[in-house]
Amino acid sequence: MLATLLTLLSGVLIVVACIVFFGVPLRSILLLVPSGLITFALALMIGHFLSEPLTVLVRKVNAHRQGIEVSFEPDGYLRETDELAQTIGALVKRNESQNADLVRKERRQSEFVSDAAHELRTPLTAIRGTAEMLQDPDLPDELRDKFERTIIAESTRLSDLVNDLLSLTRLENDNAHYTLSRVNLRDVATGVVDTLRPILNDRQANVDIIGEAPDVLGNADRLKQALTNLVENASRFIEPEGHIDIELCGLRGNSVVQVKDDGTGFGDIDPQLLFGRFYRTDASRARTTGGTGLGLSIVKTVVEQHDGTIEAFNRAEGGACFIMAIPSIEASE
Repeated sequence: MLATLLTLLSGVLIVVACIVFFGVPLRSILLLVPSGLITFALALMIGHFLSEPLTVLVRKVNAHRQGIEVSFEPDGYLRETDELAQTIGALVKRNESQNADLVRKERRQSEFVSDAAHELRTPLTAIRGTAEMLQDPDLPDELRDKFERTIIAESTRLSDLVNDLLSLTRLENDNAHYTLSRVNLRDVATGVVDTLRPILNDRQANVDIIGEAPDVLGNADRLKQALTNLVENASRFIEPEGHIDIELCGLRGNSVVQVKDDGTGFGDIDPQLLFGRFYRTDASRARTTGGTGLGLSIVKTVVEQHDGTIEAFNRAEGGACFIMAIPSIEASE
């Protein structure tokens, strides 16, 4: 409206200036008035045509700021405003995606802190209660020895839990700060078995490494950590003289590592639940097995950082099988 008034005022001033300063006859000016009015009307129409899509876009932006769901799809009214609408729409979607990611991250952090606090409280409570009973001077020697063993076991589990928490935190926060190189998975598997040999012997586990797999581009230490967790996890759920097979092969451009055992399996549950933090089933992942509930979550994190996948299933003949698949690299690469 203001622009229209200013345009009219400028037109009147031009007419007055032509009469006063240039001596233009009034009759000549009157002949130009119709043309001027027509031009003015056309200018108003063109101005409205150009400004209307911008006005609509401004209304949409203001509505979005107020929390109203608005579509920024192009309406085909004007190419330039369509491009501007597309740009704003892309920014809005990116902002919404970032906000959703932030909400999910905050929720995961909150759940993680809550779960970690619960898991830490359990061994601490056991240690404190047992230590208080040890203060009894009349406690029989056999009970004293039992309580001392309980304190040692719970403090060991507490130490393992803290170490796993630190490992998982480092894995998630330092994803871009580790070196990659050609890794031979057979060498990794051999190193894992050698490292776990005392534990495997104590649990009377028979371990075999079978086959070969193409090399992968990865971090040997992290891959060793993931495979160590799988083999150590399997050793908890087998009977004495039980078997663990580490099978390697190449399949469809991936290097595949399967860890099979003939233990109890993990029951009738969704296998993906096994890789959640602190997840345990009533039978196969009870605290009595000594696990922290973070080992498989660490495995999943490591495998995904190597652009791979991790799956699990119960074997028909008994036991469980965990499968890591990581993209292979050619011998010439």
